Amino acid sequence: MAQNIYDQPAFFEGYSSLPRSVHGLAGAAEWESVRALLPDLAGRRVVDLGCGFGWFARHAAAEGAKSVLALDLSENMLARAKAETQSPAVRYEIADLDRLELPESAFDFAYSSLAFHYIADFDRLVRTIHAALVPGSSFVFTIEHPIYMAPSRPDWAEVDGRTVWPMDFYLVEGPRTTDWLAKGVVKHHRTLGTTLNALIAAGFVIRHVEEWKPSEAQLAAHPEWQVELNRPMFLLIACERP
Repeated sequence: MAQNIYDQPAFFEGYSSLPRSVHGLAGAAEWESVRALLPDLAGRRVVDLGCGFGWFARHAAAEGAKSVLALDLSENMLARAKAETQSPAVRYEIADLDRLELPESAFDFAYSSLAFHYIADFDRLVRTIHAALVPGSSFVFTIEHPIYMAPSRPDWAEVDGRTVWPMDFYLVEGPRTTDWLAKGVVKHHRTLGTTLNALIAAGFVIRHVEEWKPSEAQLAAHPEWQVELNRPMFLLIACERP
């Protein structure tokens, strides 16, 4: 079973104060890049995997999605999502993505934002998603970039007057336990090759891979983000089920 860190009070309080939690999709630095990868959602049956506060689920409904099944392990997240959702097209359910079962050929689009790095069995999950999509469907997701996740001590360091991201154990895949918003947060590191090959083995055709970086406009508005050019924080992937 995946770790339900979002229902721990300290973590939930900290996460609720992040810009993406307060301002929704507009508060997510990578959103403009993600939105460029999305298909037309009008009339589609959407599954949102790790929906959190429901920001994307509501966006999909507003874009005309026929239905949105929004799944998350956290009762706290779903309680707020339900309270802030009026669209009858959106349905929220508790689900552990490590044990996920979905009906076959039931969806036209699958989406996930920053959830899959908490999942131990990624291979099983993408096979489940593939089976749940009809031919011709798209699948777009984001995760923490494996370069961001891999280090045993994921934090900036000063070396010879330069700010660097110290990398170790990149090729050693498996759980990483870090303190972020709360102690003992478990994530599962996989190399970029492992992630892409899992999608290929499941039958997906990879359409776009993006190692996200701030745009020039974002850097102008947030000069402090210049350091983000030293390592990718997010990995964006768009693929299709042929």
